[in-house]
Amino acid sequence: MPDTRKLLAELLGTYVLVTVGGFAIASSIVSGATTGLVLIGFGFGFALLAGLYAFGEVSGGHFNPAVSLGAFLDGRLDAVGFGGYAVAQFVGAILAGFTLVWATSKEFVGSAMVTVPGQGVDALDAVLIEALLTAIFVAVILKVTTSGKFGASALTAISLTLVAIHFAAVPITGASVNPARTIATAVGGGTYTDLWIYFVGPLLGAVLGWAAYKFVAAEEPEAA
Repeated sequence: MPDTRKLLAELLGTYVLVTVGGFAIASSIVSGATTGLVLIGFGFGFALLAGLYAFGEVSGGHFNPAVSLGAFLDGRLDAVGFGGYAVAQFVGAILAGFTLVWATSKEFVGSAMVTVPGQGVDALDAVLIEALLTAIFVAVILKVTTSGKFGASALTAISLTLVAIHFAAVPITGASVNPARTIATAVGGGTYTDLWIYFVGPLLGAVLGWAAYKFVAAEEPEAA
């Protein structure tokens, strides 16, 4: 079992990500801002950056079961560790969901903050889009956290990738790429519409992202 500090770091980091990102959604709606997509994208990206700086050094800063699955496939996390991280992430996310309900309302969370496909978007298309975007996200994370060339820019690269994903897909799928984020607002708002999309898509994407990293971007071992 991972040590308690790592599990708490994953719980708290996920809490920060979902809470601050959720408030960014609320701000974009309540203020009637025409730049709502920008607020949401940077809200989630900067929330991730904050969580990474606060807790990433302790646990690796996954804050997402799909990222932990990629780490497991790459041998960076064992099966027990993956299970422990996932549980901690879901607990942190659900606590964040209830925080958002407390700050706004169950109805608001259930209608404005849930991740559901956009109007006219087919469920299968949503799964494939979530898988593609998660694959990109996971591949970036696996690469920059092992490369000696990116150095201090690694955390910024990860966070800006999440910003780009939100810019690209909020109106299409809600840009979850994170089962914990989706379960948070589903439980908090009592809305479970198309929940399976946001498990199947990101977890499939984690496998694809790991494969892309493993067979294309991983560092080649030096010849003896």
